[in-house]
Amino acid sequence: MPKIHPLAVIEPGAKLADDVEVGPFCHVGPKVKIGAGTRLISNVSIYGRTTIGSHNTLWPHVVLGGDPQDLKFKGEDSQLIIGDHNDLREGVTIHKGTAADHNITRVGDHNLIMAYVHVGHDCVLGSHLVIANAVQLAGHILIEDHAVIGGATAIHHWVAIRQYAFVAGMTRIVQDVPPFMIVEGMPARVRKVNTVLLKRHHFPQPQINALKEAHRLLFGGVDEENHVGNMTRNLETLEAKVGNDWALRALLEAVRESTRGIFGRHREAFRQDNRYTNPVR
Repeated sequence: MPKIHPLAVIEPGAKLADDVEVGPFCHVGPKVKIGAGTRLISNVSIYGRTTIGSHNTLWPHVVLGGDPQDLKFKGEDSQLIIGDHNDLREGVTIHKGTAADHNITRVGDHNLIMAYVHVGHDCVLGSHLVIANAVQLAGHILIEDHAVIGGATAIHHWVAIRQYAFVAGMTRIVQDVPPFMIVEGMPARVRKVNTVLLKRHHFPQPQINALKEAHRLLFGGVDEENHVGNMTRNLETLEAKVGNDWALRALLEAVRESTRGIFGRHREAFRQDNRYTNPVR
């Protein structure tokens, strides 16, 4: 039987695994499913059609599955799905999806999401992420595996943060962030290869060196002799060097997708609503 504090409210219909722990002043709604080994420490509220996997820890004042803060939301039966082994610290809020995307907000596995982070509707978060305090994610954002987001960063809707990227704290992100790179500043700029994180994950040095050369080619400024700054030509040059290097291929495809997107945001090209239609409250 789940271990439920007498001051918690578990509504009829909620499904909790046998070893779930629910602390005082928690509220679990009727459409919620919680997997084995997950702990709700106290003052946690879970609403809507929310599914939470196993061995997650939800700290005080976490709020999950709330209605989207989107004027286009009309009460559709959307959901939030959270994976396994996530640590959601104090005050984290994650909203469910909307019909303007795929009706689902997703969070993967083994993520550390620090205090007061907001994850907006229809976001798709990968696994092994570190998202620091007070990061604000608008709707429809994609964050791929092993990315790190510094504190107090604000990310525009429909942005994609690619794998192994690092976004420095207090950065304003309005365009896609390429994989394996460090982005910082206001306006944000690609500064260099995320060497420390790549070494931690045992990327071989020749592969890191190849990414450094690709960084110089794609983001190194303007150089007429080497055609740095001419993105189309530089992508063609990188294509000739990719070979069997999966990381270079991922970088090449991510940059191509961003350049073909809208306002530097690849995912925005697939949005289903009209951005120029004024929502009615």
